[in-house]
Amino acid sequence: MKQRSSKINLDRIGITASTLCAIHCAALPFLITVLPMWGLGFLANEEVEITMIAISLLVGIWSLSSAYRKQHRRMMPILVLIAGFACIALGHFSGIEPLEPILIPVGGLIIAAAHYINLRMLKSCPLGHQ
Repeated sequence: MKQRSSKINLDRIGITASTLCAIHCAALPFLITVLPMWGLGFLANEEVEITMIAISLLVGIWSLSSAYRKQHRRMMPILVLIAGFACIALGHFSGIEPLEPILIPVGGLIIAAAHYINLRMLKSCPLGHQ
């Protein structure tokens, strides 16, 4: 019989946050003109984007580094996380306008993939390995 854990699963939160960030960044160029009519103009705000990126970064670092240190000791999820944030940084801060709507959502999905990989690695770890 499996025991239920009441512990917060940061990887699931990270997958959700990163996917929502990717959807936000992919849909924003199409919705930017109608957001103010719906009262959602704040979603196009630079501070909202930076906040979403910062939350994803904090959850990613916290979740993946603790899993690395305490359990699976594999670098793959961390390397994938770095690749995702590199895509976001390049898209957001490079100033190359045509790349931004492509790289930022791709980066968000790569970050979600890093959490998914980490979750799979955690599930494959022996229970006593900590």
